[in-house]
Amino acid sequence: MTHLTKAIAEKFAALALAHVSREYPNIMQHALSGPADIVGPRQAHPIFFGSYDWHSCVHGYWLLARLVRRYPDLSAAAQIGSLFDERITAANVAGEIAYLARPEARGFERPYGWGWLLALQSELDQHRNGAGARAAETLRPLAQTFADRFRAFLPLSDYPVRTGVHSSTAFALRLAADYAEPNDPDLFMLMRDKVFAWYGEDQAAQAWEPSQDDFLSPTLMEAECMRRFLAPGAFAAWFEDFLPQASAGAPASLFSPARISDRTDGKIAHLDGLNFARAWCWRSIASALGEAHPIAKRARAAADLHIGASLPHVAGDYMGEHWLATFALLALEA
Repeated sequence: MTHLTKAIAEKFAALALAHVSREYPNIMQHALSGPADIVGPRQAHPIFFGSYDWHSCVHGYWLLARLVRRYPDLSAAAQIGSLFDERITAANVAGEIAYLARPEARGFERPYGWGWLLALQSELDQHRNGAGARAAETLRPLAQTFADRFRAFLPLSDYPVRTGVHSSTAFALRLAADYAEPNDPDLFMLMRDKVFAWYGEDQAAQAWEPSQDDFLSPTLMEAECMRRFLAPGAFAAWFEDFLPQASAGAPASLFSPARISDRTDGKIAHLDGLNFARAWCWRSIASALGEAHPIAKRARAAADLHIGASLPHVAGDYMGEHWLATFALLALEA
């Protein structure tokens, strides 16, 4: 079974440091109300301007923060600390918040980037000293801004978004839960109630996946989201109804890694992320159900198979290289 090692952490840190400050190429999610709104990435986002897009830059910082907390003697630890002190400043946080205050930015990065920013805050909150701890306090107003956006949006969201891409509501709330539970209990309860309303009665999932652009498993991500909000016994009962044939390896699509035909194509490269996301979910689900559960051994084997299919391809082409290490880390640490 493959898990995170210091050697892997060193490799992932080097990849992230190479892209979080790389402004171009860049695909901006940016609505313009007039010619004055024509800006470049760094002007719009003084912290998160790199990594091809805003959300990838956010979770690039999450990756670096998590790795340096896991391995304080990482060779890049000083460089990571300097990056945090240089970029996560009060002025730059104010600039990120100012961008969000634009009426055109109401739906900016909803819900994927919202979830990742709160995940970054949750990770930084676990740093007890140094640059990570300083960054946690400095970034907090931006996290609170996104928490408020969840608070305003969830009552309006009558239906979940059941996709394997950025619009997935299951993925966003799974990430955001780690921030909300210790910091904002009312928001956590709102998330929990919405997750139960969206997914609580789901049964016999067909798992028609993957789609060509998926980097998440719509089926397993829903299960992992429910696992995060349910007590273990309640989750086991729900999971039995949701995937009643899982212990027999069905639906088969969930147990076989996706094929990636062209890793230089940004959308096709998503499928490496899907392999990591499935592994993350399978390992988390197996842990929640317990080793004696009929699905545990098969779930762990499927996770290893998925990781083995994509771990050699985290680096090699920028279309995957700017983000895949984050999803690999989720899988390796699950």
